[in-house]
Amino acid sequence: MTALASPAALASADAIPSADDLIARVQSYYRDAPSDLLRRAYDYAREKHAHQTRYSGEPYYGHTVAVAMLLADLRLDTSTIICGLLHDTVEDTDATLEEVEELFGSDVAELVDGVTKLGQMELTSKRTKQAENLQKLVVAITKDVRVLLVKLCDRLHNMRTLHHIPRPEKRERIARETLDIYAPLARRVGVNRVCVELEDLAFRNINPAAYESIVRRLNELRSTRAEAVASVSMALGQRLEESGIEGRVFGREKRPYSIWRKLERKHVSFDEIADIYAFRIIVEQPDDCYRALGVVHQSYRCVHDRFRDYISTPKPNNYRSLHTTIIGPQNTRVELQIRTEAMEAIAETGVAAHWRYKSGSYAYDPKSAEAAGGDPLARLRPFVEILEQGGDPDEFLEHAKLEMFVDQVYTFTPKGDLIALPSGATPLDFAFAVHTELGYTAIGAKINGRKRPLRTRLVNGDVVEIIKGGVRQPPAGWEDLVITGRARAAIRKLIRSSEEEEFKRIGKVIAEHAFLREGKEFRENKLDDALKRLELDSVDAMYLELGRGRITSSDVLEAVYPGHREMRKAKPGDRELIQDERGGLYVAGRGLTPGVSLHFASCCSPIPGDRIVGVMRPEKGIEVHVIDCQVLASFEDEDGEGEGWIDLRWTPEALSDAVSIGRVNATVRNEPGALAEIAGAVGEARGNIANIRTLTRSKDFFDMSFDIEVFDARHLSNIVAALKTCERVISVERARSAQAEADTQE
Repeated sequence: MTALASPAALASADAIPSADDLIARVQSYYRDAPSDLLRRAYDYAREKHAHQTRYSGEPYYGHTVAVAMLLADLRLDTSTIICGLLHDTVEDTDATLEEVEELFGSDVAELVDGVTKLGQMELTSKRTKQAENLQKLVVAITKDVRVLLVKLCDRLHNMRTLHHIPRPEKRERIARETLDIYAPLARRVGVNRVCVELEDLAFRNINPAAYESIVRRLNELRSTRAEAVASVSMALGQRLEESGIEGRVFGREKRPYSIWRKLERKHVSFDEIADIYAFRIIVEQPDDCYRALGVVHQSYRCVHDRFRDYISTPKPNNYRSLHTTIIGPQNTRVELQIRTEAMEAIAETGVAAHWRYKSGSYAYDPKSAEAAGGDPLARLRPFVEILEQGGDPDEFLEHAKLEMFVDQVYTFTPKGDLIALPSGATPLDFAFAVHTELGYTAIGAKINGRKRPLRTRLVNGDVVEIIKGGVRQPPAGWEDLVITGRARAAIRKLIRSSEEEEFKRIGKVIAEHAFLREGKEFRENKLDDALKRLELDSVDAMYLELGRGRITSSDVLEAVYPGHREMRKAKPGDRELIQDERGGLYVAGRGLTPGVSLHFASCCSPIPGDRIVGVMRPEKGIEVHVIDCQVLASFEDEDGEGEGWIDLRWTPEALSDAVSIGRVNATVRNEPGALAEIAGAVGEARGNIANIRTLTRSKDFFDMSFDIEVFDARHLSNIVAALKTCERVISVERARSAQAEADTQE
């Protein structure tokens, strides 16, 4: 497979590959690649980014071409290559998804949309933004892994040119995000060649002194060991040839970041690292791997605890190879990896190795992935499961990092199914890896047939059987028994759920006691309006907020009985009733002639607090209406404008010294005590029923109208709210219709 383009290849505008270069690269592995479509996409990207440059001064479209070339190096399909060319057009230019779809098809548009959405989240916390973007990335790549591959190549080219960014703190932030998220994700899906370069580039920007020191030591070592490396390689090749095994042998040098991690993890010096140079033996068939291993072990002494068989037991990202360490010339340790060409392709490019001709087209071939050892995307599923457990984005990031930075332990179910876990995992981690519900109900475990505590650390080859209980309740300290992000996220979800149930129970008790103290009956089915005032979706949500202390019982009472906190000493009977004869004392307005008679319309029963207008009626003088009264429509002029209306207002006396008649209509159950319940609710809300009319009557219900003395419109609203809590009241609302006037006249 073609090596990835070198970092220096795109250093200047002159070095930007042409459309012909890109087409040739794609057609080198996909002979039927549509050259016209690729050329159109190339020209479209160059046109859209024509006036944009990067920090380096390079034309911006050079970045998109570089990403496309990297994707072509991974031998991906045409849609992915075009997405690489267009991945920034929708976000950074006037291009639209609709235009992209029209020109290049829905497949390309969906990929561009998936990549674009990853960069559009703007949050105050940079950590929260990073966590939120990781969540979005997980959702996007589970729909189409090509989104991840485009994003990885985009990040790789950005990292290659990171030194052009002038602000050191920005370079470090991008590098750290690369090391924390993108490099581990690349390793997760097996794209090792991208992963290792991302790690080295990030390491170079985060700790330049350490990077330069290691590179300097490697250069020194290279000059002194070149001859020894060549001799070992030649000797191994000769042994294979003598045994009739066809293959190739080459040495590889450990990467700077990998050396740094080993120095930190094992607390050793540079000179003590034995595997800075290793050798790779590439053969034709899997059987040849084991034959080559036999030849090597017969020729050199092996280090017995350094053998790993990843062919019979592949890593979760489908990595397969034999690893061994031998004692070579000059009594030095030599690390060897033995694999086939197909295994080499998967080791270097992971999921990208499974793009091939299939059914007349060039695309991802799941059958080849299965033949290679399983689904290469399986290692992304734990992230989806963590996402499904809920919690805030920062918590998700914490759990996701636990999943990404781990060495593997291979365990088995009693039926022989392989369960790969991080080093240091426990039977409880194992249970959650098998199924979340199994983890929730685990009470013990058998390891290799013997009962062991749930805190036991598992080792390679353990056969684990989980003992189930019947209680779905996490014991205290469970979170300390697991190390996988998936298990911790599931445990926290169960803890949150258990806490919520307890808070709801407490909240319900608080609400019931609050109503009891006020001498009122608590009814859940009468809380709809109160929930709207509290801006809550359900009674359970109200209980939860009460239990957590985020709202108080007084807040609930105020929502159910508005005005509860402002109980007035005055009673309606202590004030003068607003009537037509003294209307001039309570209503004022520009253009209102002194001495003109006022009449308060019974169709809408205006009361202080309502916005009011006047209409001149020859037989009545000025008739006062609420602004939204339906009858006002009959007084509009021919143009539909109420130009003849008089803008009126209530005087301060109306609000402080008087009461008015407010009318409500209610549907009431035909049961004994219904009127007593209504009268009690009105009285508790400091209203006074002045008149009651039965509008219609049936076997089960009455439709009734109540005239109630109230202080103002808000007082009437409070009374309506109180009536809605009555058990025998089906519905209630303020009367504002022409029918009310007809009823009064009758």
